[in-house]
Formats: sequence, C-alpha cells, structure tokens
Amino acid sequence: MELKPSPFAPEDLPDMGPLDGFRLGVASTGVKYQGRNDVLVVSMAEGTSVAGVFTKSKCPSAPVDWCKRHLAGGAARALVVNASNANAFTGSEGEKTVLATAQAAASVAGAQPSEIFLASTGVIGEPLDPAPITATFDALFDDGKTDASWLEAAQAIMTTDTFVKVATASVDIDGVEVTLYGIAKGSGMIAPDMATMLGFVFTDAPIGPEVLQKLLSEHVETSFNAITVDSDTSTSDTLMVFASGTAKDRGCPEILRKSDTRVALFSQALSALLTDLAKSVVKDGEGVSKFISISVSGAANDAAAKRVAMSIANSPLVKTAVAGEDANWGRVVMAVGKAGEAADRDRLAIWFGPMRLAANGQRDPDYSESAASEYMKNDEIDIRVELGVGDGLATVWTCDLTHGYITINGDYRS
Repeated sequence: MELKPSPFAPEDLPDMGPLDGFRLGVASTGVKYQGRNDVLVVSMAEGTSVAGVFTKSKCPSAPVDWCKRHLAGGAARALVVNASNANAFTGSEGEKTVLATAQAAASVAGAQPSEIFLASTGVIGEPLDPAPITATFDALFDDGKTDASWLEAAQAIMTTDTFVKVATASVDIDGVEVTLYGIAKGSGMIAPDMATMLGFVFTDAPIGPEVLQKLLSEHVETSFNAITVDSDTSTSDTLMVFASGTAKDRGCPEILRKSDTRVALFSQALSALLTDLAKSVVKDGEGVSKFISISVSGAANDAAAKRVAMSIANSPLVKTAVAGEDANWGRVVMAVGKAGEAADRDRLAIWFGPMRLAANGQRDPDYSESAASEYMKNDEIDIRVELGVGDGLATVWTCDLTHGYITINGDYRS
C-alpha cells in the first residue's frame, strides 16, 4: 500500500548531531518491510536515568508490561524498538520474546536485562520471533559499526507514518548548554491515555529519574494526552525520556529534586519539545488534509474543558465537516452537548478562526456564511468555544476525517 504524503510534512528538519551518552544503530530484519530499516537500538552511557508513561489500555503489549515492570529501577543502558510487529495480544509467547530480546541485548551491552527497555509497533495478534531482531545486536551494539543518524533512527520506527517526526530543544543550566532530542512515530490509532504512539526523548542533562518521571507525567497531559486522530487508544503506547547525565562532565550540576530551582528551565524545554512532537503526530494523521486546534474556555474546571474539547475533536461529524470545508458550527454545538459537562446554552459562543459564529446560545447577528466558508479552505483550522460556567481552560489538537483514513485502515493488513 503506497501512502499519500501528508500535506504537513516539514520542508526542513532540525540539525541533530551526536548527543553525548547515546549511540544509535539501525538495521533491517525483512520480517515485514523490504528495503528499509525496522529495528532501532540506542546504546546509553552507564548512569543514564529513565522515565516513562504508557498506554492505559487493559490489553497492553508485552513490551509495555516489560517497561512498566522495570521502570522503578530508574536506570537504562539501551532501548530496542522494532517496527515490524506490535507483540501485542500474543500471550505467553509474547512474554518469552520480550525476555529473550532483553537478555540478548543485555549480554551484548554488558548490562542487566532490567536496564534494557523495549518497544514494538505494528500488527496486533501476530507472534513475534525474536531471532531476526537479536541477530542484529552484534553489529548494532558495536561501537565501531553503529553510526546511524537521528533521522535514520526516526525512520526505522515508522509504520504508516509518511514523514519522520523529530524535535530538538536546548537550555542553559548554570552556564552549561544541555540538549534534548526527540523522535516519535504515530499516524493512526491516535487518542489519549497516552496517545497511541511511540515517543522517545534523549538528553545529556544530569537529572535523576524521580525528577524526570514527575516532569514527564505532568507534561504528557498537555502534549500527547491532548491529541487525537480517531479516538482509538493503542495497546502499545510508549513515551520515555532518557537522561545520560554527561553534561555534568562540562560542569552542569546534578538535578535530583523537583524543588531544585534549575528544574523550571529544563521543564519548559521538555514541555515545548513534547508538544512539538505531539502536533507532528496529528499532522501526519492517516488521510489528513486539515490540522485542527480546539480551545475550550469557561468550563467548570480544566478537566471539564478538556473533556469537552476532546468530545469536539473526536466527533466524526465535526471532523468530516472540516474535511468538506463546511462551516457547520451546529456540529460543534452537538459535540459540546454530548460531552456530559456543564455548559450554559444561553452563554455558549463559538469561533472559527477570528470569526464568532454563535453567541448567547444562537447564531451571531454578524455571521457571514461566505466568510466562514472561505475560512474553512485553510489548511489549519482553529475552533474556540466559550461555555460560560467557570474558568476552566484546555486546548487539544486533531485532524479531519477523510476517505484516505478509510483506505489506509481498510488495507492495513493486506
């Protein structure tokens, strides 16, 4: 199946040179994809901290269970990702595959299996033979043979993605510049908890695992847990941050407590990077033609605002109206009403871009159908809703629903 490129594919990608404490290797197993890499190995310096958040699906993949089980150790020496098979709903055989993969990687890396973190993406329910993956390890863990770029790393983890998803950030901590790199994959089966994708962030900052975990758990809510393509949550969602700590060799102080005043700057950089990656996933949504931002204000609280925003974002009627460039604000009213949150019908107001289409519970007296229709021709659409019952705020991102989404998913296993 040949995928149509997303209209939002970036023309320029950030410069991503080597990052202290991390070494990249990619390889092809030939299990599913021909002529492309589908295994990524990231080797890490001793002392690397790790944090992670994972799918809330009650049917998680074997790699998700493995990572959650070993996250408490706080230490990582390698990440292994395969993009040929999700190793999900594979029973005890899936657990054996995870164990065999971790043990093989640990043996070559000189680490403990609990320091090896795993992620898999692809078809659910198909057994995954570890042999084609572990056969690549001698080369991928060899310092003399592993020189893959971050771009190649991002390409190796793709499935139905049409462009690579990378982001960078940097921050000055006590006069020392620390770097953050992020890569992600995701295009369909995208909904929060925590956004049906794989995402990995790497930094040379010397930050302890407890601090990393608190920051990641906080910022995932306004990034990867604030996007949706189709309301479907995957079995394999994995978002992890690895901090090699090598910047301390350049004089950067260690950050081991959330109360450390230096945390704020790193926190801002991490938040911005995660948001960039999350938006890139939506901009590569299967069949996408429009990128939609939805902001809700005046809710009873922030959580209520987010639930209303997600009701709008996940509505097939809203999404198909945007795809058809129809300024049908009545569908937004519908989605607000079904969300189950407090809303004052007679104070409700709706904007598409700069235009207020509805106010005080009815069509705005200055409403212009022609102006609204012209706005809907834009590639990026902003929808804003005021509920009129409180101070709650939230913003989420989604895309339209087109025939392309049906085509991709109708042929996914073909």
